[in-house]
Amino acid sequence: MARSTFVRGTVAALSAAALFTLGACSSEQAPSDDSGETTTDDSGDMAEGDETIAIGFSQVGAESGWRAANTKSIQDTLTEENGFELSFSDAQQKQENQIQALRSYIQQGVDVLAFSPVVETGWDAVLEEAKAADIPVILTDRAVDSEDDSLYESFIGSDFVLEGQTAGEWAVEQYDGEGYKMVELQGTTGSAPAIDRKEGFASAIEGSDIEMLDSQTGNFTRTEGKQVMEGFLQKYDDIDLVFAHNDDMGLGAIEAIEAAGLTPGEDIKIITIDAVKDGMQALADGKINYIVECNPLLGPDLAEIAQKVVAGEEVEKRIVVEDQAFDQEAAVEALPDRQY
Repeated sequence: MARSTFVRGTVAALSAAALFTLGACSSEQAPSDDSGETTTDDSGDMAEGDETIAIGFSQVGAESGWRAANTKSIQDTLTEENGFELSFSDAQQKQENQIQALRSYIQQGVDVLAFSPVVETGWDAVLEEAKAADIPVILTDRAVDSEDDSLYESFIGSDFVLEGQTAGEWAVEQYDGEGYKMVELQGTTGSAPAIDRKEGFASAIEGSDIEMLDSQTGNFTRTEGKQVMEGFLQKYDDIDLVFAHNDDMGLGAIEAIEAAGLTPGEDIKIITIDAVKDGMQALADGKINYIVECNPLLGPDLAEIAQKVVAGEEVEKRIVVEDQAFDQEAAVEALPDRQY
């Protein structure tokens, strides 16, 4: 089946009540039990006659500033005031936890299932259970790899291949012809952003003289990004460039580079993806050289699509959020009004 793609602006507000401002990579979550599942209990008056949409959402985890901003966007938008009853669970980056949460929501009889898949594959069985229960599924941020796209209604997120390609094209524009040697900090193995960003970057630098020395996963975390970069610095003494699949791993790499007595952004150039405040500040400070945005504020889009599918309206199969890219000058300009 051919998939249509709808590109919208960064994120449109669902309503005046849905507008919010995010702190710098912060996330206030409702109390959770041992299973990691939480249910929001936001107070608010609904218009008479409105029906609440029960939505079960399974989040990947809390591995980065981007994920914290994404979670806050969802929790701040899918409130009782806006007509939703949100059940939220943190999968702690484990697919088995996510599948368990989705099955729990199916048993509860929610109106809509939504989740950001930990990895691309292995979802058909639980999605078929949702389909049999007549519960529509919405994918956010990350897609699934399934031959049957009738198992979900819509995907909302960024074009990860394009993000990697944009980063790679900038690297070629800046550094081709200088014989740069680079290392790559990959995201979680098997996840859509790790697969696609790697593919996009590799295709962009193909034919240039930028040489890939090594590529390892840092699981999208600052701690592992630092650890992997420490290993790279011990193994190679000629690294010129780091491509990190997200800001947090790039920030971890900065710590490792500085600990080695080198200057990030000068001795070793750094390119990352996400554009959260910590990363943008490092870019403004000259420690990162270029960042491609991946917008986390998907809550209003998710709310809009959930309302439409419950109402039986047709929705676009793939909704791609528009992202930007930043050099140092652009980061300095953007930071004062940055929402995440």
